[in-house]
Order: sequence, then structure tokens, then C-alpha cells
Amino acid sequence: MEEQHQSSSELNSALEDKQETEARSSIRSLRELIDLVTGRGFKPELEEESGFAELLPFPFLALVGQMEMRLALLLSLINPAVSGVLLIGPRGTGKTTAVRSLINLLPDIERSACFYGCLPEDVEIGGIDAICPDCAKKYAEGKPLTKTEKARIVELPLNARLEDVVGGLDEHAVTHERFRLKRGILSLADQNILYIDEVNLLADEIVDAILDAAAQGTYTIRRGQFSATYKANFTLIGSMNPEEGNLRPQILDRFGLRVIVRGLSSAQERLDAYRRVAAYRSSPRRVVAQFYQETELARTELQEARNLLPRVILPDQVAQKGIQMIQALQIDSLRAEITMFEAARAYAAADGRTEVNQEDIRIVAPMALRLRRSAFMTSYFEERSREEKELLTTIEQMIPETKS
Repeated sequence: MEEQHQSSSELNSALEDKQETEARSSIRSLRELIDLVTGRGFKPELEEESGFAELLPFPFLALVGQMEMRLALLLSLINPAVSGVLLIGPRGTGKTTAVRSLINLLPDIERSACFYGCLPEDVEIGGIDAICPDCAKKYAEGKPLTKTEKARIVELPLNARLEDVVGGLDEHAVTHERFRLKRGILSLADQNILYIDEVNLLADEIVDAILDAAAQGTYTIRRGQFSATYKANFTLIGSMNPEEGNLRPQILDRFGLRVIVRGLSSAQERLDAYRRVAAYRSSPRRVVAQFYQETELARTELQEARNLLPRVILPDQVAQKGIQMIQALQIDSLRAEITMFEAARAYAAADGRTEVNQEDIRIVAPMALRLRRSAFMTSYFEERSREEKELLTTIEQMIPETKS
């Protein structure tokens, strides 16, 4: 009897594996992959751990629910022009876990192999004198000036000092009576993701430094007679708990997509989340291995979406619908349509299409347009409008316009 039961279990497991393999082979886009993995059953097989520490982030595709948050993060990977993501919600809703789980989906990037950041485009723009002597020699010999690396997630600690963020004098070099500037976190975040947890609790001076770097893509530090300009093109992702304070409007405006992250409402989803977390805590390697194939497939799909993105167009009639929506909501910031249209292009690319449609706009609009309106500015403009009307009326009464 036990042998029959075991045989039946093995047969069911084999059938499930066969069905999953067939479903995986039929995937045509990133959207279909996310749908498949979200609805897939989880096998919480527990095993004893060795006890050694290992940096294995929770798999992104093992997250349960929170579809809008996951979509926003993926769109920011496909198209950095969406200008980052802000996750707003209470503690324990998976915000930080979701961001850190992106590490295995990040693309390979070309980075300068030089301490001074020399790149081939520097030669194209400014000639051979625009790069350092060592790189000029490499360039003349036909050797590459860059190396291929995987993009990283650079986290900004809440207790970071301004010197840590922008850089400063290298203290180790100073002890040897040498002077050299040390790169800061913003420079290390170039072409990477800069993640700021509890972004609403940052000191004002650090917020200002981040805003300047995000706006220009570069920043300059000066220490005495020494100065250096660093590149800082990064995707900004932040998370915050609104119970702990509001976010300054200046930095809120720098986040393109805004997601309200609530706790899971489905009892089944909460149970699934518990089982996956329990399995991960018991054996991170097993959980990571279980989602390895889907993670690699998602990484490939993301790269294909990034490659397709330059060919994705936004038809005028679709763009007009988006503009009408923004005007109806009385949103002043031009970043609203920039974010919405770029997110829609990324969504179309993720679906394997080269043309944005109205459904793409409808799906990304809530993330791109929420928290864009200001009650203060609305009241301010209404007051100014009344004042302007009264002013013009008085001028017309006192000095009527003469007809020539």
C-alpha cells in the first residue's frame, strides 16, 4: 500500500514538472513569465543549514502578490528614464526585500577600467588629450578602456555623513603625506541602483547632494586646492514609512513612479508568503535554486526588453490621451508625462511590442501620476488668480485702455 502511495506521489510530481517545463517553454514575454511564476505552487522542502553566512537575496520571482510594486521595479530596470521608484507603506510589507531581490535581474554594463574613469567616448568628444596617459597608450594599442561588470545595488545608510555620500580626502593617503580624493557613494552608484531606505529621514544636506547629482548626472567636490568631478547616473529607488514623517517635495518630485505598498489582503497569499519566508530562512540556497531557471529567463527577457526599447514608439493619439488625463487632474509638473510615457514604452517593450497603446497608459498612469498634486500650490494659484483679476480690474478702471 505504501509503495502504491509513493508511486502515485512520484507520478504526480513528474506530471507537475512536465507541465511546468511545457509552460516555461511557451513563454513569449516578461509579463507572461511573471504571471506563470506568481501562480505557481511552492515546494517548501526544508533541510538543515551549515550555519555559514552567505549573501543570497530572496528571489524576486518568489515574492507573493504586490504586483504593482514588482511591475514598477521591473519598468525602472528596463527604462532608467522613468526616473526611479518610491515605495510608500508600513513596516513589514516587503519593500526592502523586493528591492534587494533585484540583484539577480540587473544587466551587465560597460564600466571604465581606469581609476580616473576614462571612456572611449571621451576620445571621440575631446581627442586623445581627454584621457589619462595610461589610457591613451591602451587606446593607441587597440586595447579596451572598459570592462564588463554586473550592475549593483548601492545602499545609502541612514547614518551616512555628507563626506561618505559625495567623497572627500582619502584619510589613508593623508597618513602617508599624500593627497588624493576618495569617491563617495554617489560616484559608486554610477550606472547602478542607488537604494535609500527611510528616505524621508535623510538629513537635508544629503538630500540636496542627491538632488544635485540626480539632476545633472555628475557632481563636483572641492577640498582645498583639489577638486574632482564624478559621474553619477543612477536609478534612484527609495522606500519610506509615512508614519515616520513626510518627504520633502523636492526629492519626492525626483521619483518617477510612486507605489503605495499595503499588506497582503488575501489569506492564501499571506500563508504562501509565510511558507516561502520560512523555507528561505531554513535554506536560502534551496529556495534560490528552485527559482534559478525562472530568474535567468527573466534576466534574459529584461535584456531583450532593454534592447527593444529604442524602437518602441508613442503614437500621437495615445500621447494626447495621456496629456488630457494630466490636464484633467491639474498636474503642473512636466515630469508627470515624461514618467508616464517612458513607463508605457517600457511596458510595451516588456510585452514584446514596438508601439505603445492606450492600455499601456492606463496601466502605468496610477504609478506615474499619484502624489503629483499639491493642495498648497492649488490654493496658492487660486489666490494669485483672484489677486490678478482684481489688479487688472482696478487698472482698467483707473487707466482705461486707449483705442488707437
